[in-house]
Amino acid sequence: MRRVLVLLLSCAALALGLGPAVAATPAYLRLEATYTAPGNGWAKVERWYDTTTGFRAEQFPADGRGDQDGARVTYFGGVKRPSSARFLLYSASGWDGGAKSAVLLVHGANDNADRAWANPAESGNCGAASCPSTGLAQQLAAAGHRVFAIGFAHKHGDNLMQAQAVGDAIAVIRDRLGVAQVDLVSWSKGEVAARSWVSSVRPSWGRAYPGDVRRLVTLGGPNGGLDYVYAHGWSFSLATWPACGGTANAPSPHLWMTCYGTYTSQPCLGVLPVNGSDCFPGQRQLLARWDGRYGVDQLTQDWWTTYYGGQGYYTSGQGIQAAIDAGSLIAPLHAAGTPAAVPAYLLAGGSADLPGLLNENRGPSDGIVLTASALDTTGIRTVGGTKLFTDLNHLELGWAPAAATQVAAWLG
Repeated sequence: MRRVLVLLLSCAALALGLGPAVAATPAYLRLEATYTAPGNGWAKVERWYDTTTGFRAEQFPADGRGDQDGARVTYFGGVKRPSSARFLLYSASGWDGGAKSAVLLVHGANDNADRAWANPAESGNCGAASCPSTGLAQQLAAAGHRVFAIGFAHKHGDNLMQAQAVGDAIAVIRDRLGVAQVDLVSWSKGEVAARSWVSSVRPSWGRAYPGDVRRLVTLGGPNGGLDYVYAHGWSFSLATWPACGGTANAPSPHLWMTCYGTYTSQPCLGVLPVNGSDCFPGQRQLLARWDGRYGVDQLTQDWWTTYYGGQGYYTSGQGIQAAIDAGSLIAPLHAAGTPAAVPAYLLAGGSADLPGLLNENRGPSDGIVLTASALDTTGIRTVGGTKLFTDLNHLELGWAPAAATQVAAWLG
């Protein structure tokens, strides 16, 4: 009887344009652990488990470069390679007392909720010479918002599974606060997961969007996709390929590469799945071609075969189009469109000056994402606003006071 009543209330609310009625935390979600006083401005961190069939444990690079680290190992129960059926829900100080909207922060690739939103100084590289110890989480909380953040099990995981986890986190927040809708603020790769949720782009077993988001904000999100890895492929492979001394937790566009005179294969470090190895599915889902507008970095070794596929002098690979065909989400997201009832706000950076990293220099960018991609409104039915900060790079978008002020203004 209660489920029937909830369904009727939800339908009535949607018909009136009010969003979904408040509902209890779904039975398929299980709270496994709670960690109090975790620091970084968080009041608590919880580990949740989604029992829905379809979630799975994703593959991690064998040498540990993609493992959970720091406090996140504790939060995931001491497991460095947790199943993607599990996620962390961070609650910022004041989560139960703010007068403004509930906000869920969604972090990007090779990152975590602590560094991305609450302690940019954690990794030692926040995109600036001097790193602050607080970020957007504290700034929004101080403005009166009730702030939460999700932590994903896999640093480069499948965005469709992560989108379902975003929906899970929203369901918990709605139940806890008694609200019908939550604001989503997503950074970098997290934009694709957040947008997949509101657009009902989902796996066959996934749940459809129920109208539980009020506003969508993207920070340096690859709304138009990116080809960064393929356009600068030689440099990426040198940084990642272990036989060449690479240790970066990033994908390579190559299947084979000559290192110190030896032609080697490292399939689980590739963008494309090969022989059952697939450690970077979330990166494949971000791909789109920009060679028609910005060309390819022709100063890099084997640039043609890296981007378009084939055997080069020192490398070989299938090229970007094969990777796009293997599962990019950019075109499906554009085709699905965002709901007209959810205004989207796009924030972009224009400073390609990320210290210690290969910066995207073929056109205006924040160092990682081309500005034109971050501000691409294709498929966004209601554009609430766009803003370009020409002096901010990709990492600074998550903590710079100017960016935080803009986000707070959009959230109201």
